[in-house]
Amino acid sequence: MVKRSEKLETMIHYLLLAVLALLFLLPLLWMLIASIDPGAIQTLKLPEAVSFENFTSILSDQTIIRSFGIGLLLSGCQSILVVVLCVLAAYPLSRYQLRYKKSFLMAVLFMTSLPMTAVIVPVYQLFIFLKFQDSLLAVTFFLTASSLPYGIWMMKNFMDSVPIDLEESAWVDGASTWQGVRKVVAPLMVPGICTVGIFTFTGSWGNFFVPYILIQSPEKMPASVSIFQFFGNFGMVNYGRLAAFSVLYTLPVVILYALSQTYMSKGFSMGGATKG
Repeated sequence: MVKRSEKLETMIHYLLLAVLALLFLLPLLWMLIASIDPGAIQTLKLPEAVSFENFTSILSDQTIIRSFGIGLLLSGCQSILVVVLCVLAAYPLSRYQLRYKKSFLMAVLFMTSLPMTAVIVPVYQLFIFLKFQDSLLAVTFFLTASSLPYGIWMMKNFMDSVPIDLEESAWVDGASTWQGVRKVVAPLMVPGICTVGIFTFTGSWGNFFVPYILIQSPEKMPASVSIFQFFGNFGMVNYGRLAAFSVLYTLPVVILYALSQTYMSKGFSMGGATKG
């Protein structure tokens, strides 16, 4: 009787997992099929004829290509700035016994929980006051600043897993503090650096809200905002082009994850994301 109940419980678990898998896979399946269907509609259906017309239309549109370039520039620059600044900020938090270290870390942890909608209004007012509206450089700096708390928290915990004895050995051999960070700590933190960089890139790449509020010129909109052009008036949507755009839009993140998968798994195994 006990075995039968355990078997039933296992079957229910697998059934729930199968339902969840379908809920995630069906939209992806629709996106892939609709992207090669010139007559794609909102429902999932097999195409009458396979065609890459939707992809050709997307790739021949200079406005879309420019939006992809702007998105990559914003996300790439933000990721690089966040990684560099987080390493510099995490080093003293990890290595030195600072007087207000715990209070500062609690403040950083608190800032990671702030929703973007709570700060975007004063930020928008600040952008208007400083005449930064419609500036891609200012938006990049704001996105960088908004990603720093979570990045510093993760990077500090990753850095805690690097033994300080290795740095001390380098100091004995005549290395400076900066040389110890660059030649000893940073190479051992590559998994953690990749983890922070990928999280930052994906968060920025899919960020619709901030560019939509802070950028006014249509020619400066990144790809996350330019998806609006596929929604016409009176609810008319070009589903084929929308699906093709979505497939191309996912490629940078998928490629980045594929290239850094080994480093990502090593980064999480270091315990940096959970260690306090």
